[in-house]
Amino acid sequence: MENSIFLAKLLGPYCIIVAVGILFNLRTYQKVMGDFCKNSALIYLGGVMALFFGLLIVLFHNVWVANWVVIITIFGWLGFIKGAWLIILPNTVAKLTEAYQKNVALLVVHLVIILALGVFLTVMGYFVV
Repeated sequence: MENSIFLAKLLGPYCIIVAVGILFNLRTYQKVMGDFCKNSALIYLGGVMALFFGLLIVLFHNVWVANWVVIITIFGWLGFIKGAWLIILPNTVAKLTEAYQKNVALLVVHLVIILALGVFLTVMGYFVV
């Protein structure tokens, strides 16, 4: 449970800050997404970082239980999968980014979910447990 609380304290504020930052600056981050897709080195670096941190979470917190801590495990596996995807299939990144750029509502829904998970993890990490 100590790992769960630590990771909730880490991931919660991280998700809140990233989601709020992008939501308040949608146009800027849409440009960033476009630039990201054009730079193979950034795609690779993003993949390596996502793979590393996802694998780190999975190694220290691969907990499949029917309560809130499974959210952290899912974050880890998603990071691992995203990192592997970016490294193995870097040419597919442009299509997903294009979908986010064309459909801002899709991006906003995704960010609201991340924000809600961030608030939930922050509350669980700092105030409830």
